[in-house]
Amino acid sequence: MIICRSPLRISLGGGGTDLPSYYERRGGFVLSAAIDKYVYITLHDTFDENLIIKYSKLEKVSRREEIRHDIIREAFLLLDVQQRNLELASMADIPAGTGLGSSGSFTTALLKALHAHRKDVISPRQLADEAVEIELGRLKEPIGKQDQYIASFGGVTCFEFRKDARVDVAPLRATQETLFNLEDDLLLFFTGYSRSASDILREQDDKTKVDEAAMLENLDFVKELGLRTKAALEGGRVRELGEIMDVHWKRKKQRSGGMTNPRIDEWYEIARRNGALGGKLVGAGGGGFLLFLAEDKARLRDAMHKGGLKEVRFRFDYEGSKVVVQA
Repeated sequence: MIICRSPLRISLGGGGTDLPSYYERRGGFVLSAAIDKYVYITLHDTFDENLIIKYSKLEKVSRREEIRHDIIREAFLLLDVQQRNLELASMADIPAGTGLGSSGSFTTALLKALHAHRKDVISPRQLADEAVEIELGRLKEPIGKQDQYIASFGGVTCFEFRKDARVDVAPLRATQETLFNLEDDLLLFFTGYSRSASDILREQDDKTKVDEAAMLENLDFVKELGLRTKAALEGGRVRELGEIMDVHWKRKKQRSGGMTNPRIDEWYEIARRNGALGGKLVGAGGGGFLLFLAEDKARLRDAMHKGGLKEVRFRFDYEGSKVVVQA
């Protein structure tokens, strides 16, 4: 029995500049934080000469090529998994489609489990690269690279996406006190809406590919805000992040008409009047989780609870993708 997990993430700055359509032109930068909410993959041998795959659906197939789940099928093919008497199942702390990078977490946990089954030693970078190859290379999803990388590495981490596709990885150089304060002051609330990130990111991707000036200018500004976030946190100025998040959210809404809706805008304004220094929707937008930096946590929690939002409390994860059980 093998159990692997990969953390979900919150993006703190630069989100959207990790798409190839942007970083191949300008170079991207994202500051991301792994959190202690996870996607889990279990894998074990069976006496059934079939592959049994359990997620939101149940599959039982005789050949890996018959697997209908795109990511699972491509992972089996990428690693050339020949064995058939395997049962694989997934579960998660948070539903998919809520902006916390679940697809990248799923893919890295899956690959980690398959490598563990073969007793391979795999580095975080190799794991991230293989996940990127599946999602962006083989499946052609119009998404970025930050999810696969932060799930693999964990921590509060800076990623520079080079024009030649190289990714530079470095931990945020903040003090322990700053990281504790940041962790305490960030509050996460579920809007009740889920959505496909691909739908929103496809619009951004298409506009960037044709060098639309407005989209490129928007993402240039978002990258600059990400670098300002890094500087603020490395300088111990946690409150400044709230101001940057507010500016970021206003710019982010300009990328797509599906980025927000009147209910989300209303919740955001209520939060700003009740102790939030700033905030944004996490992920591509359109639903999922609202993330706020709180000046008055008790007041903000009360206002959001009255507004019908559920808080998900979290801590940062510094382990990244890992094997939890191998027996």
